[in-house]
Amino acid sequence: PLYGDALLYGLDDFPKIDVSILEQLSKRSLEELSHQIKELDPISAEHIDHQNRRRLERALSICLQTGKPYSSFKNRKRPVPFENIFEIGVDWERNLLYDRINNRVDLMFQLGLLTEAQSLIPFKDLKPLQTVGYRELFEYFEGKCSLYEATEKIKQHSRNFAKRQLTWYKKKPEFRWFKPGGLSPMNVLDNLGVNY
Repeated sequence: PLYGDALLYGLDDFPKIDVSILEQLSKRSLEELSHQIKELDPISAEHIDHQNRRRLERALSICLQTGKPYSSFKNRKRPVPFENIFEIGVDWERNLLYDRINNRVDLMFQLGLLTEAQSLIPFKDLKPLQTVGYRELFEYFEGKCSLYEATEKIKQHSRNFAKRQLTWYKKKPEFRWFKPGGLSPMNVLDNLGVNY
């Protein structure tokens, strides 16, 4: 969702993060970070995931560096770079969406996900590899779960991620939703009342 907003509306204008501040924050516990964000930026504290160390550190680094709340930099009015933006969402039935996700995970394994993840073990602590798919397979390679359990976790975490994305998109009033079902792109646009 955020990539789409960044493309259409640009990014929030955050200051460059001071690495030394991030290093100091990395030595603190999650509980300490959570307590400090509540003190320095109660608005962000209400919305931020207090289990997500990276987000807490980022928000706090902005607060400490600028003396302003992290929330004051977010969602500022930005000029819309495009006219007549039209956002469409595919409204899958939940069971069909979950089946598609499960099938996609199975296909990823067929196309070599296991081998790919194994080749990335030396880099497993890098943040880009702490994502769904890799994280669960690293647990499997460490003997913390079976391959079946890792696969099921990937499916579950992918479904959870899709659910969060849907929740986020459903809050956007400008989105127009359609149910898939054999319609051509022009039929979809006609049904949504789009002039093209």
